Amino acid sequence: MKIGLYFGSFNPIHNGHLIIATHAINTTDLQQVWLVVSPQNPLKPSASLLNEYQRLFLVNTALEGETKIKSSNIEFHLPRPSFTVDTLAYLKEKYPEHEFAIIMGGDSLQNITRWKNHDVLLRDYAIYVYNRPGFNLTGLPGKRITVMDAPLLEISSTHIRELVRLKKSFRFLVPDSVMEEIEKNNYYR
Repeated sequence: MKIGLYFGSFNPIHNGHLIIATHAINTTDLQQVWLVVSPQNPLKPSASLLNEYQRLFLVNTALEGETKIKSSNIEFHLPRPSFTVDTLAYLKEKYPEHEFAIIMGGDSLQNITRWKNHDVLLRDYAIYVYNRPGFNLTGLPGKRITVMDAPLLEISSTHIRELVRLKKSFRFLVPDSVMEEIEKNNYYR
């Protein structure tokens, strides 16, 4: 099975993440997408991160009833900070019957030279890239890169956290079940 790995903090997961995952399944040769909840991104500060198990719970809440999009806590059990190349090596060893690919935004692709062993990623893995406003996807660095023409929505977890903090509505930006959990547990207040 060909599985697309969509790495992220998902702090919190929002409809933009889910639309990209669904678009990848509908328009590429990927048979499943795994949302890999990263406990700690080496290129981002972790001060505003909700606990990884709470973020995983919100992802699972968003995916209830979904069969082609799954959550993954694989990086919870690996050394921190998590590096994509190490996670992929572990998954390749644990699931040799699957082929893994990477899903990322154009912003991440432009920063890929800052990633650990980025040359291995570009050489050994298919990468599916979705546009992000303000990032040019010409002159791509690898031969196995596919640009997905995914719907562009300017939804960010940062903006959602700010709305929650200000006690403003964030309905329609996240699944209703996720909104209920955030409000019930006073996350991001």
